[in-house]
Amino acid sequence: MKKSILILFIAIVSASSWAQSRKANLKDKVALQGYDPVAYFESNKAIQGNKEITADYNEALYYFTSEKNKSLFLANPSQYQPQFGGYCAYGMSNGYEAPIHPEAFTIVDNKLYLNYSLKVKEMWNKEQAIRIEKAKVNWNK
Repeated sequence: MKKSILILFIAIVSASSWAQSRKANLKDKVALQGYDPVAYFESNKAIQGNKEITADYNEALYYFTSEKNKSLFLANPSQYQPQFGGYCAYGMSNGYEAPIHPEAFTIVDNKLYLNYSLKVKEMWNKEQAIRIEKAKVNWNK
């Protein structure tokens, strides 16, 4: 029994580590094309971060508009990270990784979803709940 629990624990930790280290939408290691992940939530805007105020998390470099936003992020990174590795949520709902336009975003249930363009965001918004579920299934494959 103890051996089975240990094997299950190792499998869960390994899966969790794998999920955290999955490929993300980065350019030169920078996440969100340099936009501040906290600003999406605090200002409901896509705001370019400052290259002087950064944090490295899960092998991705995040830029922030202020030390306050950096501190908020570091206190709870999973709260602010974009869904699906920062790839277009609409694209992921169709089973592929697509780049994003940082200003094409939506926050749903306190989670950040990004889209390829403002036009794609309009399509995303029409079927949001269905698209989120499809994207989750595809991301977990």
